[in-house]
Amino acid sequence: MMNRTDSDSGMMTAMFRDRESAERAYNELRARGYDNDDINVVMSDDARKRHFGDDDADDTTELGNKSLEGTGAGSAIGGTLGAIVGAVAAIGTSVAIPGLGLVVAGPLAAGLAGAGAGGLTGGLIGALVGAGIPEERAKVYESGVQEGNIVIGFKPRSQDDVRHFESHFQSNRGEHVYY
Repeated sequence: MMNRTDSDSGMMTAMFRDRESAERAYNELRARGYDNDDINVVMSDDARKRHFGDDDADDTTELGNKSLEGTGAGSAIGGTLGAIVGAVAAIGTSVAIPGLGLVVAGPLAAGLAGAGAGGLTGGLIGALVGAGIPEERAKVYESGVQEGNIVIGFKPRSQDDVRHFESHFQSNRGEHVYY
């Protein structure tokens, strides 16, 4: 059963422990008409390297196929552009946050880039709460990201999408599915 919150953020989120599960979720979002600018992805830089490392010979999925291409489209805060080389570069706007060891892609990344380094004092929890995610949920995700998990979030366009992705995420090993 999906966890419901009293939040009015409208953001549906789930956490995935492995690349394959996260890619299935991402690909299903794309197949349902959501584009790169609709999908948030948050992972640690260590998880990015482990799941989508530059030496990975199997970067042929949409989430992982542009490990070198498109890095110029991202922004780096407090580090070099090379910090975002990897799968999330394929998603669109990406922000590497070396001080926090995070890589963020999607609308959340654009918001972080607009806030500048000074806006990141609250860390991942602050960024997620700023995006309208309740603090309790943000804490769960922060712990999961620190453990190497991948968090995916998006704003569903309909209740049908909510039901569809609740089922899809859970059947693909999604954890802490919230809306």
